[in-house]
Amino acid sequence: MPETGPATGGERTREPEAPDAGRASGSGALPETVRGLGVSPGRAAGPAHRMAGPPVLPPPGPPGDPARETALVARALSEVAGHLERRAAETARPDARAILEAQSLMAGDPALLESAKEAVRSGLPAAHALDAACGHHRDALLAAGGYIADRAGDLDDVRNRAVAAVLGLPVPGVPEPGHPFVLVAGDLAPADTAGLDPATVLALVTEKGGPTSHTAILARALGLPAVVACRGAGDIADGALVVVDGESGEVEVGVTEEAAEEVRRRAAARHAPGAGGSGPGRTADGHPVALLLNIGSARDLRAGAGPAEAEGVGLFRTEFLFLGRRDAPSFEEQVAAYTAVLAAMPGRRVVLRTLDAGSDKPLPFLRLPAEANPALGVRGVRTGRLRPDVLDTQLDAIAAAAGESGAEAWVMAPMVGTAREAAAFARRARDRGLRRVGVMVEVPAAALHARRLLAEVDFLSIGTNDLGQYAFAADRQHGELADLLDPWQPALLHLIAMCARAGQEAGKPVGVCGEAAADPLLATVLAGLGIGGLSMAAASLPGVRAELARRTLAECQENARLALAAEGPGEARAIVAARAR
Repeated sequence: MPETGPATGGERTREPEAPDAGRASGSGALPETVRGLGVSPGRAAGPAHRMAGPPVLPPPGPPGDPARETALVARALSEVAGHLERRAAETARPDARAILEAQSLMAGDPALLESAKEAVRSGLPAAHALDAACGHHRDALLAAGGYIADRAGDLDDVRNRAVAAVLGLPVPGVPEPGHPFVLVAGDLAPADTAGLDPATVLALVTEKGGPTSHTAILARALGLPAVVACRGAGDIADGALVVVDGESGEVEVGVTEEAAEEVRRRAAARHAPGAGGSGPGRTADGHPVALLLNIGSARDLRAGAGPAEAEGVGLFRTEFLFLGRRDAPSFEEQVAAYTAVLAAMPGRRVVLRTLDAGSDKPLPFLRLPAEANPALGVRGVRTGRLRPDVLDTQLDAIAAAAGESGAEAWVMAPMVGTAREAAAFARRARDRGLRRVGVMVEVPAAALHARRLLAEVDFLSIGTNDLGQYAFAADRQHGELADLLDPWQPALLHLIAMCARAGQEAGKPVGVCGEAAADPLLATVLAGLGIGGLSMAAASLPGVRAELARRTLAECQENARLALAAEGPGEARAIVAARAR
């Protein structure tokens, strides 16, 4: 059966002849639909506004005074680094803060400044020198491959900001039309995504990106519908009225105000207080599916209804305490950070993931050797092979914090591939009095040997982003491969099913903490596969809770059967969506 779901090649279609209500006012034209990959569920409607492009370099001209040009270069990079650092300090979201801090360090890198100075000495004016230096470092990042290559986009943003500062041009960024709008862009830099105001930005549409890009992750955290890898986005006119569907990946262009208003009305009803229900996650016939939070620090538990409505924390990304630092946080600092989270969730589980360093999250203080392919190198629990002291200090701090709180502290290790690794981690954790010890399933080997892993640990937590990446040998940040990274891929669902069956046989919990858990329709499939817990951003809880409450366990199991039998992710999504309707 041919693929029927969203495409990533910028497909463009005309909607079939149907109700005149969908026609653009006065034009008689039907709405046009462009397709990408839906990465953050929900529907939104509003006028589209494009993000300002990068600054255009003027002709080089004759060489200027080297001292003056060097000073311009140094001041521009310093201003950019300072601006990004201030943005990081101002944001309340740990995921955004980590991204901004990493960019600030990039702008303040002495090696980048020296490269720009060398370009000035060769006769280039400041703006061109910055462009040349960033281009040189960009080539080095791309040559490194893997996750390191993905940082090239971050460097591009630093380049654009620094060049704009030298030329006295407006910094490229999010437009401010004075009313709510749908943001359309070629791609979104981390600094731009981190500063989005969900009260103004209704949805995101980008030509590039993938399901685990910064844009996708932060859109889900903000509860904004988002479509990425949508090549047709480049043709959306500024001000055109659009409807964005973050589940199907469809963007309707040129809809009527009446059609847009209906989308707004339904969105408001879905987000009304209590619209998603309350209490523990349950199917319509009472089968429990724990609904948990993904967080980066205690700040994520201080606002909104999410923490109050969640049954606990399914993923506490402790690495946010380590990112952007030149020295490891002390034992005392770690105890305080972990205690703050545990104390905020009395009587509920909090699953702390130990340091997930390496690859796209390099930490200078670890002093790990350079790697040709970091995504396949020393990352996650493997860092304990070279720096066991870092893991031991973290486990000591978690144990100390657990003893001072009323929460149920669970601990798990990332990037575990074998039962031997699981057993070694479990011994280290249990030796410190930690009673609930688990591992993450992020590589196919772990899924294939889920039974063996569960013989050593108390629970499994599936990270669908990385599991999909390694199962399909597709870089999770590569926009051209976004279809392979779709969490609806039947092959990925089969790996999840293997873990769920192993958990049922062992009588031990198996959950999903990847972003796939935030998709309400996919949540019904996961529940049908036997997954007992779903962990997500707080904004996604109401939608997932409501969708589960509408389906019996038997319906969820049928959704799972159909999704597993589908030939591709688009077909799987379409079949389950049709049943939901």
